[in-house]
Amino acid sequence: MSWFVDPFTSNEFMQRALLAGVLVAVACAVVGTFVVLRGLAFIGDALAHGVLPGVAAALLLGWPGLIGALAGAIAMIAGVSVVTRHSRLSSDTAIGLLFVGMLALGVVMVSHSRTFTGDIVNILFGEVFGVAVADLWVQAAATGAVVVVALVCARPFLLLSFDPDQAEVSGFRSSRYHHVMLGLIAVTVVVSFQTVGTLLVFGMLLAPAGTGALLAHRIGPMVAWATAIGVGSVYAGLLVSYHWDVAGGAAVVLCAVGTFFAVLAATGVRGAWLARPRARPATTVAAGGS
Repeated sequence: MSWFVDPFTSNEFMQRALLAGVLVAVACAVVGTFVVLRGLAFIGDALAHGVLPGVAAALLLGWPGLIGALAGAIAMIAGVSVVTRHSRLSSDTAIGLLFVGMLALGVVMVSHSRTFTGDIVNILFGEVFGVAVADLWVQAAATGAVVVVALVCARPFLLLSFDPDQAEVSGFRSSRYHHVMLGLIAVTVVVSFQTVGTLLVFGMLLAPAGTGALLAHRIGPMVAWATAIGVGSVYAGLLVSYHWDVAGGAAVVLCAVGTFFAVLAATGVRGAWLARPRARPATTVAAGGS
């Protein structure tokens, strides 16, 4: 039992890491469920990588990385909107162009500076054991805002997930709530990158929510499953990192993705078992054959 408990009761940095991970898990579960239902994985991935130049610029100027990440996410969403409004290109093309452009800009900025040797690793893969108390307050406020907005906009988000035209008929402007959803994705990515990094936050956004979609068919249970799986992955990943000295953020995301494939295999086996041909009762066979 001490193997599971002592790391958190004996070390303050583990307690802060656990709390930060739980906040990330909650925000990603709420937003990730709608990302999975609406098929917005590409924009989520693009936002996760598109914040890199903003973070790099902020660190070069001596500002908090959070401000740079927010600026990068806003620039990403604004750029996609400009391209789709002023051209005949699809939103996927616009997202792809901004994605590679922002990522390339971030790499150029990082490679040009000789002071990023250590910081770039933290940007890409997070620094879950270096989370400060002030960071936790910011994360808690952002997670609370994400949950409140998702609750207020739950109905239009749900209609948008299945039929945007029905959302318009019901009095909800689909474009307005689409941008609200993009804003929630951006906020979630921005407040999560410090814990699991810009490369790995995408995994927390998709893996628990995807697992929840395998286990439930209604929004509420899907979010509940995603939250439980995300929190469990944070706990298990931190334990693995502590005992075997591996990267904390990567261990958390690996647990979440591993859980997804385990549940996928289990549901596949269950489906095959339920669909198997049933043997006819012996009395029925005898009656049919006479």
